[in-house]
Amino acid sequence: MAEFTTDVQVRFRDLDAYGHVNNAVYVTYIEQARVEYLKSIIGVGIHDLDIVLASLSVDYRQPVTDTESVEVAIDVPDLGDSSVPMEYEIRADDRVVATAESVQVAYDFETRSSKQLPDEWRETISTYHDL
Repeated sequence: MAEFTTDVQVRFRDLDAYGHVNNAVYVTYIEQARVEYLKSIIGVGIHDLDIVLASLSVDYRQPVTDTESVEVAIDVPDLGDSSVPMEYEIRADDRVVATAESVQVAYDFETRSSKQLPDEWRETISTYHDL
């Protein structure tokens, strides 16, 4: 199993009045990491993606406070016919501060329905994650 990791900068605006990263910002970190994954692993830019986010859940473990960046790790445990489930760990200073799961679905915007994952994506993701 290979996980994809990327660093995401913690900005001043991400912090609440208590100096903690706001809970909604964790979702933004996950989104940024997912876009970087798709660009780096599949080679598809954000404007060329025919996918939609079908579900997302986040479990918060510890607050993020005084750090310049977080690391987001992504793993793909399996592939569906049209879906790409992803598992995430958000890490700060060698601590897991949150875990998350999402499902992305290949989508045909003309017919407004799901479609098969492109074979090229399936092969690339399967190879990268040893599926």
